[in-house]
Amino acid sequence: MNWMISSQNVSEMLLLRRCCSLTRCGPISTRRLKVAPAVTSCAARFCSSGSEDQSSYQCANWKHILAGLLAGTGAVLVYSQHRHKAERADVSVTITEKGSLLPVFSQDEVTKHRSLEDGVWVTYKGGVYDITEFVAMHPGGNKILLAAGGALEPFWALYAVHDQEHVLEILSEYKVGELCEEDLKKQQASKPSDPFSSDPERHPVLQVNTLKPFNAEPPPEILSDSYITPSAFFFKRNHLPVPQLDQASYRLQVEGLPQGVLSLSLEDLKTKFPKHTVTVTLQCAGNRRGDMNKVKPVKGLNWGVAAIGNAKWSGARLRDVLLAAGFEPGVAQWARHVQFEGLDKDVTGTSYGASIPLNKAIGEEGDVLLAYEMNGEDIPRDHGYPVRVVVPGVVGARNVKWLGKIVVSAEESSSHWQQQDYKGFAPGTDWNQVDFESAPAIQELPVQSAITVPADGAVIHHSDETLTVAGYAWSGGGREVIRVDVSLDGGKTWQVAQLRSGDKGQAPEPSPPPGRAWAWKLWEITAPLPPEAEELEIICKAVDSSYNVQPDTVPPIWNLRGLLSNAWHRVTVRLRRD
Repeated sequence: MNWMISSQNVSEMLLLRRCCSLTRCGPISTRRLKVAPAVTSCAARFCSSGSEDQSSYQCANWKHILAGLLAGTGAVLVYSQHRHKAERADVSVTITEKGSLLPVFSQDEVTKHRSLEDGVWVTYKGGVYDITEFVAMHPGGNKILLAAGGALEPFWALYAVHDQEHVLEILSEYKVGELCEEDLKKQQASKPSDPFSSDPERHPVLQVNTLKPFNAEPPPEILSDSYITPSAFFFKRNHLPVPQLDQASYRLQVEGLPQGVLSLSLEDLKTKFPKHTVTVTLQCAGNRRGDMNKVKPVKGLNWGVAAIGNAKWSGARLRDVLLAAGFEPGVAQWARHVQFEGLDKDVTGTSYGASIPLNKAIGEEGDVLLAYEMNGEDIPRDHGYPVRVVVPGVVGARNVKWLGKIVVSAEESSSHWQQQDYKGFAPGTDWNQVDFESAPAIQELPVQSAITVPADGAVIHHSDETLTVAGYAWSGGGREVIRVDVSLDGGKTWQVAQLRSGDKGQAPEPSPPPGRAWAWKLWEITAPLPPEAEELEIICKAVDSSYNVQPDTVPPIWNLRGLLSNAWHRVTVRLRRD
């Protein structure tokens, strides 16, 4: 049975819902219960969909409850009526299966709420949510406004990290109504196809953080097995679906220089510019975020210690391409940044983007590549085929994959990932006070090391007599790792590990020039097992050529995004005698 009710009645019903909620789970923001007029063409069921007797009973029961509440809640009702005094149009209301009273809105009404001034409404699986208050707290910044006035499903299909129970719980707090059945059917009929359906296959050994977009790291012990990380095991960090690109039609646009737009094919990059090969370690800004999560929860993928890898990258130098595009000394008087835009896009057509300082891009010692090969082969799709930027010594987020555009500019990239993410903050900064404009974008990363063998929680037999500990160490900005200290007793005593810049039994790579140490060092130490110990706390810490050293604990460097996690790495192993 369909019932149409005045907005005054809706105010009373929402008051009832609010009072019931107060007894069940505490106060609920009255802002989330604000009701705007719905388009009346979408009717709603006022009583539940059970039998007629049950419906009559529920309606009658509701009237008795409301009458009792009105007798003692006059002041609150006056407030509620005041909030809705201008809303005299009819509103559709439904009682859900759980008995909660919710208004029904049309898609047209939801679409009116697309700004902070008018309120930000979204729909999800038939529910209508007023998320205005949540916008400022959204870890993804104002990007959430892209969904304003529409459905969340297409965005959550793209950013599948949202498909978690705690996210749904947060969303449920902002529910203000239901989408009318007619518009819900239209939404379901136009359900978007899976944008990740054409993603490449991945090796099953990878430890997956999210499937859509795909983010995964290898088991840590694989990293210390080989100085050069095989591309199949190199960590995968994707923000959007992997694009399908054809090398024959591929074009790279270079803009912002006096010569005008320069358009280059893949063949142009390979034949018109000298090929350079550089061994470069790339590390995700969130590497070892799991250590920060243990101290206090942070927002982001729960990476272990393996969101890092070392590879040989080959391609044209960015410097050479910019010179060919017309870069001249005068440009440096106004330009400060080089922006990169990828060919991976979200549902709105927005591409992943980032930028680096001009002096890094154009400097002879910057070694920035427009790489088309990884470890001697075409770059795999997951790593940026056909061309990606490789920026040695800089955080992985600036090494833009599937490169489509380069812009020389006076400004940083306006991309969300440059302006509203990948920035560091003080331990006391929370999501209620964070100001992304106040912090510079992360470029060079701090000194880092981690233990890859043995694994945390491993059991070692005393009969082995000795224990081999291995791992990696690296520092950003071209600073070479000069020492790794290892302790088997929780930091009471220390030993110096042996460093290597190549695989065992092979000649190491030549020492890099000062300031151009772009690759990691693998390290190893074999030490006798303490005869009486039952448990060992193993620690490593690295020192770079500027004598920077890792901090000993996480709390002083904790931040709300869990970035730049580089405290001493610790694993605990048990010793067994039987």
